[in-house]
Amino acid sequence: MSSVLPDPIPRLLAAAQPLQTLCGDGHIQWHRWGPADAGPAGPVVLLHGGSGSWTHWVRNIDALAAAGRQVLVPDLPGFGDSARPPGGGDADAVAQALEQGFADLLGGQRCDLVGFSFGGLTAGLLAAAHPARAARLVLVGAPAMGVSDSGAVVLRGWRHLSDPAARAAVHRHNLGVLMLHRPEAIDALALALHAANVGRDRLQRRRLSRTEALKQALRQLHCPVRAIYGREDVLYRGRMDALAAAFAQEPGFRGLALIDGAGHWVQYEQPAVFDAALAAALTDEE
Repeated sequence: MSSVLPDPIPRLLAAAQPLQTLCGDGHIQWHRWGPADAGPAGPVVLLHGGSGSWTHWVRNIDALAAAGRQVLVPDLPGFGDSARPPGGGDADAVAQALEQGFADLLGGQRCDLVGFSFGGLTAGLLAAAHPARAARLVLVGAPAMGVSDSGAVVLRGWRHLSDPAARAAVHRHNLGVLMLHRPEAIDALALALHAANVGRDRLQRRRLSRTEALKQALRQLHCPVRAIYGREDVLYRGRMDALAAAFAQEPGFRGLALIDGAGHWVQYEQPAVFDAALAAALTDEE
């Protein structure tokens, strides 16, 4: 990957410790930054969104590592360089495969789980099924709260296109429709990451994001939960009040931060503001 994607991907990969855990007939690919010893706080684990990879966090890893946290970022099973989960093709199967990886890497140590979009749903399901694993849960643009409008997004197909320029035009369109609010945010890096990621999505029949699976999982949690969303997230356009109300019903919920000038991929579009919001969420007392 480092030979085909622009900076800062090669730099981050060079600084990371690559790790692998078993997953079905293959493995989960992990990357670890920061101190070798995670300390009593445990690592911060970043789970990417659907059709993504660890690179969804490309603009946020440095800040966490600079703050002294160990940062652990997988390619979720079925995405990037990781094998499909053996138990199915949706977030519940991904969560179970991840927990097996956590057991290998962390033993019984807890971690702070941060999940973006599909990764937020996965993190919520994992924390509900394995309550001893999560010290905190931070949801970033997560679906499955029963209030999103996925029908507002119509993506264009690209796999049938052989012309690289035509493919790039579709990727730019899809980023603008779903992921990024400001046209200028769709830069060369975003396009390169998106093109590399969507081509390695092997879980294309996901359905749980359109349910209330995350909302139901939150009712089972005992750890603090916070949420960070882009104020212009197309999935919640005109529904942010309903989203806030849905979160407020959960006993462990500590607050929803909305970031101006950002769409669904909020941590990429407004990284400095997002990093500050995440740092505050991760220092919240349990």
